[in-house]
Amino acid sequence: MDNSKKPEYFCLRPEVEKAYGYSHAVKIGNSIKVSGAVSMDDEGAPTSVGDFLQQMKNCYSDLDKVLKHYGCSFDDVVVENVYTTDMPAFLEHAEYRNTIYTKQFPTGSWLEVKGLALPEFLIEIELEAETQQLT
Repeated sequence: MDNSKKPEYFCLRPEVEKAYGYSHAVKIGNSIKVSGAVSMDDEGAPTSVGDFLQQMKNCYSDLDKVLKHYGCSFDDVVVENVYTTDMPAFLEHAEYRNTIYTKQFPTGSWLEVKGLALPEFLIEIELEAETQQLT
């Protein structure tokens, strides 16, 4: 297999991710797929319960850590999908994304869902990024 196409997996919280059965991100070539981030601590417990904006900020904080692992930033994001159990609350706080995406917005979808992995989670954000780094 061409080494540039060999998947490079990254776990932000290895124990939590193993327990739930996922990896937070995988890079193949110049493409990075990032699992949905939720507002949780290092043990997987929900944080900022009931505070939509802080949960949103916590999601972006975790996503930033994943992107930085690969030498990327939000400028490299090409797809952002937002899942929320409260679309009106997301729309109320959506302008916070202007502090995240300062050059351009990615493509993506905003979806209201019945529930996320745990009932305390109000928002989950997943990304895809493209890097121009040599692989």
